[in-house]
Amino acid sequence: MASALVLDASSGAPLHEQLYQALRTAMVTGRLPAGTRLLATRALAEQLDLSRNTVMTAYTRLLAEGYLVGRHGSGTYVADELPERALSARRAPAPSAARRANPPSLSKRGAVLAAAPPLFPFEQDVSGSTMAFRLGMPALDAFPHELWGRLHHERWRRSWRDTLSHRDPRGFRPLREALANYLATSRGVRCAPEQVLIVNGTQQALSLTVQVLLDPGDAAWVEDPGYPPVRGTLIAAGAALVPVPVDAEGLDVEAANRLRPDARLAVVTPSSQHPLGVHMSLRRRRALLEWAERTNAWVFEDDYDSEFRYAGRPFAALQGLTPDARVIYSGTFGKVLSPSLRLGYLVVPEALIDVFVKARMLADLRSPSLEQAVLTDFINQGHFSRHLRRMRVLYAERQALLVEEARRELRGLLEVGPAETGMHLVGWLPPGMDDRTAAARAAAAGVVALPLSAFRSQTSGRGALVLGYAAVPEPECSEGVRRLRQALG
Repeated sequence: MASALVLDASSGAPLHEQLYQALRTAMVTGRLPAGTRLLATRALAEQLDLSRNTVMTAYTRLLAEGYLVGRHGSGTYVADELPERALSARRAPAPSAARRANPPSLSKRGAVLAAAPPLFPFEQDVSGSTMAFRLGMPALDAFPHELWGRLHHERWRRSWRDTLSHRDPRGFRPLREALANYLATSRGVRCAPEQVLIVNGTQQALSLTVQVLLDPGDAAWVEDPGYPPVRGTLIAAGAALVPVPVDAEGLDVEAANRLRPDARLAVVTPSSQHPLGVHMSLRRRRALLEWAERTNAWVFEDDYDSEFRYAGRPFAALQGLTPDARVIYSGTFGKVLSPSLRLGYLVVPEALIDVFVKARMLADLRSPSLEQAVLTDFINQGHFSRHLRRMRVLYAERQALLVEEARRELRGLLEVGPAETGMHLVGWLPPGMDDRTAAARAAAAGVVALPLSAFRSQTSGRGALVLGYAAVPEPECSEGVRRLRQALG
């Protein structure tokens, strides 16, 4: 055994560390096979001219890590299964016929969720780090990382104890105050800080709303085409989905009333409809609010990227059109700053504050406190408004570049026109061309171009590709368009 161990007295590493490594290597390589009985610590110390404590230290570590096993009254042996083998990935056995015939037992809600279509059926596995043309992603290359890091450091140095002890499930009070002021001046939202709840993004905002306001079997209007996770959230809650067509004026309220006037909730993106980008007309907005008031229903307003309007001021929020509107208003910082920030907000009517706070506590208690505090400083020191102004200019430039490149390179293959709002464009394919096939070809060429049909509940309609441009720098945009031409040509 001792002959298998090589120690270097001139090495700077401690002798017990060298012995540990030598023994471990001998076991892993098979020179000390499983079940081999090791020399006693005193005997090995004598053979290697080491102190017994050095040998005992190495043995103790190998025993603790599972390489050795001790047998009372017998000695110390190499383990039958080394940690490397226990931790290595193993091929999962093929499911047996019995397991396939008897799937795991689920609740009724779990069974509904399991049977639902994938939330993101359109996700494409595109290799590489290209951002062309990923949907819903802000310009990460323009994120103010140095400023954010400085604010992070200053907030931690100034008030780390208060930050660590923050426990309000509604969110950091100064952030809610800053948001209430911002929403009132920039979006026309009617609210006090007490009505603002900080959440982990729009998806959690909708989940809380559905939990509080819908019973299983209740009908809910959803835009068609619309954001697939909205459908997934409602399906998981047992709601009856009512896909409502969207035209140039937004969600067709008259059609919705013909389909299910008894719906309990309408989920809409009125400022920039996702994914078509149209703005809901004032006539439709008033009709929607009147329906909610008349039927005692609610409207969930997803204001996900309303800050990015390139012609005139952003449209006022639906929530602020009338006093006491039956609207749950939601916004997110994921589209403005970074999706990894995981911070969004809800504005709820006063009568619903208590129940929403309870639902928020039961969901996950609260959002990360330090990020909330840093975001508060970012807003109150004027950085947020400056960042928005820079992003509007940058996104307008990137949209114009995409439109120009598409006109030059994709004529006859993809019709891409400008939009007044948003972070993506819809490119229309020639009539009769399947957009899922086109999206698959684009993915094979290294470009993310999502099929519009994946956003639809109905399968009919002209095919199109949804192209995000906000996160795409100029060289990547040009290269992405070139690859699209190759894929579609």
